[in-house]
Amino acid sequence: MAPGANLAAHRRRQRSRGLQRLEVQVRVEDAALVRAIVAALADPAQAEAVRASLTDRFAPRPGLKALLEDAPLDGIDLDRPRDTGRETVF
Repeated sequence: MAPGANLAAHRRRQRSRGLQRLEVQVRVEDAALVRAIVAALADPAQAEAVRASLTDRFAPRPGLKALLEDAPLDGIDLDRPRDTGRETVF
């Protein structure tokens, strides 16, 4: 077997399981925290709550366009009369 073939096969298996390998660089004082977060995400008993908490705190908020696209506007009349009540001079 070619050098690295086992590693490539291992990474393919991990990807097929929905896992992705990451390498991060953090400050020494944050390393234990990052490891604890990763461990909590890997624990089925904690994963959902941890993911929700992290998403709530750090995920990007949708912009106004996305909020309007998702708004329940069915049945709302968005047309308005064009009469401004005054004469426009050009």
